[in-house]
Amino acid sequence: MKLKKWLALALALATAATLTACSNTTGGDTGTPGSAAPSGSQAAAESDTQYVKDKGTLVVGITYFEPMDYKAEGSDEWIGFDADMAKAFAASLGVKVEFSEITWDYKVEELESKAIDVVWNGMTLTDEVTSSMATSNPYCTNYQVLVYPAEKAADFENLTSLEGLSVAVESGSAGEDAAEALGASTVPVQSQANTLMEVSAGTSDAAVIDVLMAAAMIGEGTSYADLAYSVNLNEAQGLDAEEYGVGFRKGSDLVDAFNEFWDAAEADGTALETATTYGLEDAVILD
Repeated sequence: MKLKKWLALALALATAATLTACSNTTGGDTGTPGSAAPSGSQAAAESDTQYVKDKGTLVVGITYFEPMDYKAEGSDEWIGFDADMAKAFAASLGVKVEFSEITWDYKVEELESKAIDVVWNGMTLTDEVTSSMATSNPYCTNYQVLVYPAEKAADFENLTSLEGLSVAVESGSAGEDAAEALGASTVPVQSQANTLMEVSAGTSDAAVIDVLMAAAMIGEGTSYADLAYSVNLNEAQGLDAEEYGVGFRKGSDLVDAFNEFWDAAEADGTALETATTYGLEDAVILD
């Protein structure tokens, strides 16, 4: 009898151990047996706004992009239209803002991993963007332009095709799409600012960037006085002007929080005042 009892007990313990192992396998790291760990979009749906408030920081994914997100000479502080409005949005949530320079091609992964909470960096609302993240209402207009050495302006003005040209573009950007559509041999780099370095150094024939950056960073009195720009590539392709938006995790309720914030910033004049500070009064979208 004793032997049978011990055998029965051993069998029961083995069965329990097996069930526990199976439960842990399907339960992930949630601590709830049999339930899968929540994805980024599921967690966002629960309340991204509360998540940001609980940690006390809004992490904003950016690249160096004057006049949207940049640093004044000799300063470590991020300024610009997007940077200033991001600071105001964070304040409206009762949290601090933190800026994180990202590789533009990996902006969706940065969002989903919660390394950042928003992408706010003159981001064009392309089909790829709107299908991979939640986005705000448009807040600014833009189009793509061709940048080239000023001494060779006669060779580049009024071009309708970029075939045969080596053109620097920000990887994963609307500028890359435009350059490829017009037949360029593209040279992908990490940021739009880096495309200007390529052209200035002579390692690329030209670059395609946002007109808002071109107006701020190219020409007399800038770091790129040796460069020039022209050719509205949106018009060259028969396309409308682009629109900028802010990106969030799919299902994030921060979208509604942002749109409400923007409506208030329009109403009290903050949006226009900030845009005027950075020469964007004609580009900002105001009702």
